[in-house]
Amino acid sequence: MPGLHISDAEWRVMQVVWGRKAVTAAEVIAALAPVTRWRHRTVRTLLARLVEKGVLTAEAQGNRYLYRPLVSRGKCVRSESRSFLNRVFGGDAADLLVHFVRHADISPEQITELKRLLDEKRPRQDSAAPPRRNEP
Repeated sequence: MPGLHISDAEWRVMQVVWGRKAVTAAEVIAALAPVTRWRHRTVRTLLARLVEKGVLTAEAQGNRYLYRPLVSRGKCVRSESRSFLNRVFGGDAADLLVHFVRHADISPEQITELKRLLDEKRPRQDSAAPPRRNEP
């Protein structure tokens, strides 16, 4: 979703919604209150903003609303990642990777996975060149 941006507070709300697929405001409040100390009005405002942005849908059920995600976590991660890449690294993914490889704690398993992914991205030399024929 180009241009999609959700705030840090909205991310916290969305983590609850994505984890449960469908949720009431009371359930979001109960999940977040112990860690955020947000008042119920704050959570309801965040839910309303997410509905306005088209990230959530709100379905009336009696005297309450049931909220469901309209956008997957993966789509939001991709959008935020692209925004971060453009803002901080001028869109240069190689600079981002180099920075994190140099400054992040990476396990041997993660290094192996990164190498595998980079090898997949590397153009194959044998597929770029025409096949050689055996000449007499």
